[in-house]
Amino acid sequence: MLTWLNWFKLSLIFTVFTAALSHCSSAETVDVEPKNDSASVSVSQPPVDPVIRRDGNNVYIEMTAQVTDLEISEGTIYNAWTFNGTAPGPVLRVTEGDTLIFTLKNLDESMPHSMDFHAVHASPSSKFIDVMPGEQGTFTYPTSSPGVFMYHCGTKPVLAHIANGMYGMIIVEPKNGYPSENLIDREFTLVQSEWYKEHDYESFLNDQPDYVVFNGNDYGLTNSPLLAKVGDNVRIYISNAGPNEVSSFHIVGTIMDRVYIDGNPKNIQYGMQTVMLPASGGAVVEFTVTEEGDYPIVTHQFNHASKGASAVLRVTKDGLDHGGPPMKH
Repeated sequence: MLTWLNWFKLSLIFTVFTAALSHCSSAETVDVEPKNDSASVSVSQPPVDPVIRRDGNNVYIEMTAQVTDLEISEGTIYNAWTFNGTAPGPVLRVTEGDTLIFTLKNLDESMPHSMDFHAVHASPSSKFIDVMPGEQGTFTYPTSSPGVFMYHCGTKPVLAHIANGMYGMIIVEPKNGYPSENLIDREFTLVQSEWYKEHDYESFLNDQPDYVVFNGNDYGLTNSPLLAKVGDNVRIYISNAGPNEVSSFHIVGTIMDRVYIDGNPKNIQYGMQTVMLPASGGAVVEFTVTEEGDYPIVTHQFNHASKGASAVLRVTKDGLDHGGPPMKH
């Protein structure tokens, strides 16, 4: 027969055993998915300029990973994960043959971030690695291939980091320029991307985007049109950051005289009406504007253009903005 003392000993052993099992179970459970609630919203950090310095063929670039509130549509604020406080991040420009010495400073207090450059040859497991909160990492790359490339955070899960705003464009200029270099009067950069429900990984995976935009929002390039004058030859560097959708890049009212796929001067096509850009694809497009007026720039997937992927190139006699309402498309 069990005495009161024996019952106490058995109860004590059972309690300790149960606590040990509970501790082991919690220690082995890792939540790898991003949070889908307001708890994942972080304090907004003000944008900072990248630090870029050239020393011969060495280009030193310092950038930040940080959380910043962005207006993605008029009155709609997104608590974005960013490079330097903007989405897309700063446009970077180097020349074919340069060596890029890149430093990422992680100002985000809650998670690691990294940099994945599509413009370089490098070992991802050593050159695209995570930089922990409050730390920085420096990596060196050759830039041996000219073109228009995407950069983005490569930290797992990559989809969450891109969809939350961590992407941008890096241009590696051909060392001898493009064959059409002496023809160009104006040039612009455009990055297409998507916004989903804020910080919602299931939305990133399965939903249609709430906004598809040029240069981070659905209003900036219509409220403040790009400008050119009659007769100008215009160049646009275009990148589709995705993370999920294809872009059918089209300029209403003109034909693209020359298109360099991925921005490589060897990949030239002529007389294009629309350029198909997969997620992470890029191009250089060049065209002539022959008459005054507003030329809408869109993705010809008009469900996406209707969600914000639209800009206006305003062409006037003197290249100045007359201030009239932009053409909508």
